[in-house]
Order: sequence, then structure tokens, then C-alpha cells
Amino acid sequence: MYENMEMKAVFASELEKLMASDNRLVLIDADLARANGTLGIRKSFPERAFDVGVEEQNMASVAAGLASYGFIPFITSFAAFAARRMCDQVAISIAYAKSNVKIVGTDPGITAELNGGTHMTVEDIGIMRSIPGMVIFEPVDAVQLAKAMPEILKFDGPVYIRLFRKTAPAVFDDDYKFALFQADVLREGTDITLFATGIMVAPTLEAADKLRGKRISAEVINVHTLKPIDADTIIHSVRKTGAAVTCENHNVIGGLRSAVAEVITDSCPVPLKGVGVQDHFGEVATSAYLFKKFKMTADDIVGRAIDCMAMKKQCAQANPAAVSSATHKVS
Repeated sequence: MYENMEMKAVFASELEKLMASDNRLVLIDADLARANGTLGIRKSFPERAFDVGVEEQNMASVAAGLASYGFIPFITSFAAFAARRMCDQVAISIAYAKSNVKIVGTDPGITAELNGGTHMTVEDIGIMRSIPGMVIFEPVDAVQLAKAMPEILKFDGPVYIRLFRKTAPAVFDDDYKFALFQADVLREGTDITLFATGIMVAPTLEAADKLRGKRISAEVINVHTLKPIDADTIIHSVRKTGAAVTCENHNVIGGLRSAVAEVITDSCPVPLKGVGVQDHFGEVATSAYLFKKFKMTADDIVGRAIDCMAMKKQCAQANPAAVSSATHKVS
């Protein structure tokens, strides 16, 4: 149904369907309706689709006001503006007030391409994770996005949707069963767990295939909801495999790697490596170039997994007395 459709077109189509069945829904853009694919909704619902101009902070405040009157606003902008520029309004007017507002940030991470480093939002998950009560969702492909939209609408509270605008590689089929707060175990394994989110899921599955050729059994888990994160699935997996790699289109600080580390540190510490932007700003370039530059390809995931397996072996061979001595020296 969604074959070869851009993610922004899928989002607009599903939102329009929801708006047709629920007159509480409103759409607010900040001069980016054409770029984000929502321009057509103005023709279908002129009384419930607005453009506030280049005023993203005002957009968040208007949305909070509408929510206080029982409306359910979806507000859209590039992730750079939805997370960084609107942060105070999102924190206070939306999250602190428990406003039922859905925030859509497009072109996250390095996918802004020719818009350059200023528009490459590699910290938006970290920003949103730090705001109490915020739910963060990042779809893998068109099928998952379509399945998620009604569930996001049902959730009463603020949600940040991290949306890749272009066509995403297909991972799920129409029989896929979506659960907003449950991660997807895409492939079972015994040697190492690969946690991935968004457009990093496809190269992670490719990496798992390559690891199989090296006789390494990799479990692949799609963490589509980064907050609240599915701790039970994470813990169950790493207790079995004893090692993990996170794969994200985001800074390795503050995003998926940090979220997974928080879970396993509290429950079952295991060696952990992160694939993603290594604390660096983006730059003007194609995604293909940047994926290689920031070492986010399937081959890079394989390399990090092998490094993590080596750490796992070292930990298993460690002398308990030596570990105790090292701990004493640190203290």
C-alpha cells in the first residue's frame, strides 16, 4: 500500500484520515507545509489546518492553547526547530502543562543533507528525553508509521515523532502488529544484541546477516519508542547475549545509546558500543557520504559488534580477584 511512498506523504495521508474521523484534530505548520508534505490538508480541512509562518515557538504555544480547549494539535517543523528552537515552549507550555500535543520533527540526524550542519539535529532525542512526561517515537518505515498514527492519537499526552521525510527501506509488512511501548524483536540471536531505531534498522539487519557469515548470532531489536523505553525487552535480550551495540541516526550522547546504557547499568551491566554520530556537528553532504564519514554503515556496525564481542570475552576471562583489586584502587 505504501510502496515507494515518502514518509512525509504517509504521515500526511494517515493524519488526513484521522482528521476526517475526529474533529478534535488540528494541524499547525510553521511555513514548511510544502517541505513536510502537509500542504494538501489545508484544502481538505481549511478550518483546522493553520500556518503560523516562521514562528516555531509561537506554534508550540498556539498548540498548547488549543489543547487546553480540547483540541489535539499536530505541529510540524524540521527537527532542528521542533527540538532546539521550541525547547522552552515544549517544556513549559506543552509538557509541564500536560498538553495533548503531538510534535513532528522532520529530517532528523544527518538526513538534512544539503541544508547542512545547522539543520542536522543530532541532539533532539537527548533534548526531548530530558523533558518529563515526553514520549519519543521514531518510525522505521511507512508501514510502521501508518500503524502507529492511531495509537499515538489514543495516547493522552505530548509525543515527539522523529520523522524521516523521504522513502525509507521497507522492514515491515502489512501483517505487522504495532505496540507503542513495546520494542520489536526482528531477529533472535545468542551472541550479541543490536539495538536500532529509525532508518538505522535496515543497515542493522544487513549487519546481522554479515555477522552470521562470521558465525556470530546477532539479535536485532527495533527500539521505535525511545521514551519510555521498553526496559523489559532490553534486559531480557542482554541477559541472554551478554553484549550490545546501539545504532542510531543521532549523537551517541543522549540518544539510544544513553537510554540503553541507563537500563543495563541498573539491571545487568554488559559491554556496550554505540554506532552513531560521535559528538560532532553535521555538514553539507549527501546522506550516503555522511553515513560513511560518521561510520554508520552496515560494515561499521559489524566492526563495532566484533569489538564488543572481544570486550565480552575479556570480561568473561577476567580474574575476580583482579577485578576486586581494580575496584579497590578506583575507590
